[in-house]
Amino acid sequence: MNIEDQVRNAIVAELKRQSEVGEQGLRVRSGDAEMITVEGKVNLDELTMAVVGSLAGGP
Repeated sequence: MNIEDQVRNAIVAELKRQSEVGEQGLRVRSGDAEMITVEGKVNLDELTMAVVGSLAGGP
């Protein structure tokens, strides 16, 4: 897996996690491998930590 795939997967996983928590009214839909639809507020601190963690070898 290359770095772009790692970042892409981390972003999608974190956005979906935030949408499941439901605190910000976030909705995420993904149907295409290269496109997602995001509606609502995103916690950028948590998104950033998820991406950096994936690059550092975290879960």
